[in-house]
Amino acid sequence: MLYEELFRGLAAARIRYVVVDGVALVLHGVVRFTADLDLLVALDPENLDAFLEAMEDLGYKPKLPLRAKAFADPQMRAEWKEMRGMQVFTFYHPRRPVELVDVFIDEPIDFAAVERDKRIFTARGVEIPVISISHLKQLKALSGRPQDLADIQALEDLERDEQAS
Repeated sequence: MLYEELFRGLAAARIRYVVVDGVALVLHGVVRFTADLDLLVALDPENLDAFLEAMEDLGYKPKLPLRAKAFADPQMRAEWKEMRGMQVFTFYHPRRPVELVDVFIDEPIDFAAVERDKRIFTARGVEIPVISISHLKQLKALSGRPQDLADIQALEDLERDEQAS
């Protein structure tokens, strides 16, 4: 399973996070291609430090020429968002270059609510926390991009199909 080592490592480190975007859509049952893994991580200092340590231990490195520890600085993240229009901080794995991990640099929606309503999917004995459909639609609506609007429609179709059966 793609990202299995990452999911195991984050679980072992007790990281508070949820899978969002394309992989979340697929896990909920929407047929869609996605190449990267998008995460919404609790940005409190303790969790974020543990997350960055886990990513380093797992061999992931920042895609941009930045120190991963810079991600822990809220002022730096705010500057990236304001000056660069940055939405996510991307990690890659040198031995597995197809494994790109995008981490939101802020909380576009309230993490506590997302965490409370998350769904747990299990694959190969690993529990994977995934954003709920309602919060995923809320997150997608914030961008307004055509692909995100199509994803919202696909999620609504999925919900309708589930209610009909």
